[in-house]
Amino acid sequence: MERQIDFWRERQMLCGRCDHRWRVDLDWIDRWEQATETCPGCGMTCEHEDSPRVTVDSGDPALDDDRVAQFSWYHTSTQPDWPTRDFDPAAVLAPEARRRMGGEQRVSAWAARQRAKALHVGTHEAAVHNMLRRIRDQSDQRSQFYLYRVRLKPSVVVREGWLVDPSNFVGDVGLDEVCPPGVDVARYLNYHEDSGGLSLALGRDAIASVQRIAVPLPDTWDGGWVRDAVAALEGVSGTAVPAAGKLARFTRPPSSRADLGREVGASLAGKLPVNLQDQFASAAAFVEGEDSAQWARRTSGLFNLIDDPTRVLAALDQHDPREV
Repeated sequence: MERQIDFWRERQMLCGRCDHRWRVDLDWIDRWEQATETCPGCGMTCEHEDSPRVTVDSGDPALDDDRVAQFSWYHTSTQPDWPTRDFDPAAVLAPEARRRMGGEQRVSAWAARQRAKALHVGTHEAAVHNMLRRIRDQSDQRSQFYLYRVRLKPSVVVREGWLVDPSNFVGDVGLDEVCPPGVDVARYLNYHEDSGGLSLALGRDAIASVQRIAVPLPDTWDGGWVRDAVAALEGVSGTAVPAAGKLARFTRPPSSRADLGREVGASLAGKLPVNLQDQFASAAAFVEGEDSAQWARRTSGLFNLIDDPTRVLAALDQHDPREV
């Protein structure tokens, strides 16, 4: 069962001081984060510890325990076989890294902790947002990403209620911390991707099957936009523009083409919901020496993941589920 995909939808706010609840659009949240909006109930701004925050929408259908396993859930990863069977996080460690970690016994203990982490799935919006965030924050701009549509086992036991996002500063959650014995899935309020939406922390055994596509999709770019962008980039010089200021001698000056590429990407980002614009602009950054046509096609394809999600769902429908 698919839920309506809406990257622009309104969110529900809850004030920690006066308990006032109200609905806002994403532009209001952006202004509030800049301390130019206040709680309608008590006038508090975002600068206070108990200031208003996005909260779960009381009408979210995923609050119904019986419907959690009926919905499609989503995940983005650079792993082509997520969730990996017989996952061994220590397999990629070189001998020197193993020695620095303190030897094989400590490596084994570390690997066991990694395997004990919860997996995360969420809304389609959260999965796309997560990919853009990773590209910006984890230098994954040139990595191949995969979008997974996840089906849960009908028999899963859902933890009662929902949790505030339990992730630590690197996004990890211990499975046993949120799913005690007898519980397979825990809902939590996602603050970081698709803020206000419900995501799930769960173990591999809660997943029945996945469908996978590589993103951005091939041949889904806007041909007119791509032609215009390539023509603009090819029409300017690749000569470096000297940097100015005291730190100029420590930085490599960008070229006119790279500057224009960033401007073109940022212009496209401006058409997206405000909570995705910074991440998209980073993901769309043009790198000096990059092929202009490849960059334009990829950037337009990323944009269409948000602007036209129906094409993504149709592509997923063409792939048989893989049992987990």
